[in-house]
Amino acid sequence: MRHWTWAAALGLAAATLSWSAPAGADADRTGLPEAIDTVLGDARMAGGAASVVVADADSGDVLYAHQPDLRLMPASNTKLATSAAAMEILGPGHRFTTDVLADGRRHGSVLDGNLYLRGTGDPTLLAADFDRLAAGVAASGVKKVSGRLVADDTRFDSVRLGRSWAADDESSYYEAQISALSVAPDTDYDTGTVIVQVAPGARAGDEPVVTVMPRTGYVKLDVRATTVAAGGANALTVERRHGTNTIDITGTVPVGGSGAKEWVTVWEPTGYAAAVFRDALAAHGVQVTGATRLGRAVPAGARPLAAHDSMTLSDLLVPFMKLSNNMHAEVLTKAMGYETAGKGTWDAGLAAIAGYLKGVGVETDAIRQVDGSGLSRMDNFPAGQLADLLLAVRAEPWYADWYRSLPVACDPDRFVGGTLRSRMCGTPAALNARGKTGSLTGASALSGYVTDAGGRELVYSVVLNNFLVDSVKPLEDAVVVTLAGSDAGGTETATPRKAAVVTRDEGSGLECSWRKPVQC
Repeated sequence: MRHWTWAAALGLAAATLSWSAPAGADADRTGLPEAIDTVLGDARMAGGAASVVVADADSGDVLYAHQPDLRLMPASNTKLATSAAAMEILGPGHRFTTDVLADGRRHGSVLDGNLYLRGTGDPTLLAADFDRLAAGVAASGVKKVSGRLVADDTRFDSVRLGRSWAADDESSYYEAQISALSVAPDTDYDTGTVIVQVAPGARAGDEPVVTVMPRTGYVKLDVRATTVAAGGANALTVERRHGTNTIDITGTVPVGGSGAKEWVTVWEPTGYAAAVFRDALAAHGVQVTGATRLGRAVPAGARPLAAHDSMTLSDLLVPFMKLSNNMHAEVLTKAMGYETAGKGTWDAGLAAIAGYLKGVGVETDAIRQVDGSGLSRMDNFPAGQLADLLLAVRAEPWYADWYRSLPVACDPDRFVGGTLRSRMCGTPAALNARGKTGSLTGASALSGYVTDAGGRELVYSVVLNNFLVDSVKPLEDAVVVTLAGSDAGGTETATPRKAAVVTRDEGSGLECSWRKPVQC
């Protein structure tokens, strides 16, 4: 028996992974079904449901299957389908363009007409990009606009939230509204959000110091929090009121305390983008005298003044998949709808994804997909169909870029390890297994690729539902580590580690990357 200790990598006292190779193992991998069955028999899955498939990546031969056709909530494993379809339909070199145009006539530095800001869905637009667009307008010679600033987000429809998304997550950054024109506050590209930083005042009784990034008047702050004496409770709540852009800051923060940093969604992201752009225009000496108008298309004949292109889709896949960015998935879904049917809607985009999946052999009548990200609890995928997709994409010309976007077990770099960067450390799966994670309350999944001890690449999909404990990710890890340590001569059984206790307030049931600051 061989033992690897998890304690050093995971900070767990006296926790070990135990391995054993069964006697008489042969080329048929004697012991693999028993090993995985043992993992799935863990008490943490009592009363739950599991769909698990393991296959040889080259031959497609199924090496293990446990209820492969059972439809379960895949959570963010849904992004495997969305990202693969996007690479095929939009193409690895696809870029989103945001441009500024003008109608009417020019009289010297005065534009006697409207200024148009047109978006096509770029989820990576930063305030700095709007600043460069504004600089381009100023460089064109326009100093005053007598008409309006019109924000054209008509590439997509006006439905902002996905089907059956949780109402109580509306303020949370992982459930931002979807628009063809929005702003991200950071280079994780959390589009449709602002970052609210709360710091203690100088003395007890002072109002905390609150800042917003990017700096914008689009959101309003209602600060009702209080600075308390050093050693007091650091208990702050930062939340946007439903249907408004008023952000309430309540609770207490002690003198010298850490305060809070929260990513908060905005109400109506098109208006947010227009507000940031208007401020940038003013900073570059361009005055727009008219009001801002949202949701109107650029008229035919409007003249271009400035443009910005996003990174390519192959590069965008890295923050999208490594950090499991929900909004990127939904933007890509609507973009695929526009590309295939001329409609930037969820229905058109989902039909495009289904068309791709069917074309590569996934049984689309065996799945249900209602959004691009897996936020909806109506999404249903069996592990067998996820495994079929993982096998099929290996033949695609863009596979290398897509494979690169999958998180890597125990790689500490956030843009390499992603949501797996603290998992499976100190095991044969470390820096070996790649996979897409998925988490919702009562639903967890991990699907991807791992190389076994004999150098054979395996495809795996583990989808677990209806458990009552905070996390079953140690069970997913144990399956993958078992595969990594096995070869044709026998199977080494990994014992699932004990999960650290996660309280509900810490974000139980969410992807680690959805808990800001990032906790994985």
